[in-house]
Amino acid sequence: MSRKYKFAEKSGAYFISFAVVNWIDVFTRDNYFWCIIESLDFCRKNKGMEIYGYCIMPSHIHLIFRSSLNDPSGLIRDFKGYTSKKIVKTIEENPQESRKEWMLWMFERAGKKNSNVTNRQFWQQHNNPIEIWSLNVFEQKLKYIHNNPVETGFVTDAVDWKYSSARNYGCDDQTILEIDRN
Repeated sequence: MSRKYKFAEKSGAYFISFAVVNWIDVFTRDNYFWCIIESLDFCRKNKGMEIYGYCIMPSHIHLIFRSSLNDPSGLIRDFKGYTSKKIVKTIEENPQESRKEWMLWMFERAGKKNSNVTNRQFWQQHNNPIEIWSLNVFEQKLKYIHNNPVETGFVTDAVDWKYSSARNYGCDDQTILEIDRN
């Protein structure tokens, strides 16, 4: 069931999180992470997405972003639509994926429960955008994003999580994904 959260201020920055259906740990292989990284990079370079913070966890993504084209809802809709197809195809074509049949079955099962989906559903539909209306809120959300892998026990220092902007801020490392820091 879709939850109708809205991006009230079209030109504002937002913190959002979105998860794989049933919180399935899909992002456990490098090629799945790269589907997300490449898509974020494309949106940043071609669709007006300004990225201020991100963290890709095994079952979900946290993002602080802004749409320079004043269409945050459309931007996230397109991003999720594209990445869902790309990741499902990557899973289908991955001969090393030991959970392939199970994951595809779970995506099909989720899709059958949703009248808006024709085949498989990859992402949960809700995002719950939270507007970043002050520096204090930005710092709070960025700290939350960066500490997520630490809190779950994957790393002891946030900069050690490869797929997080903690590396951009803590080490000035732009090698995974360049972010906007202005």
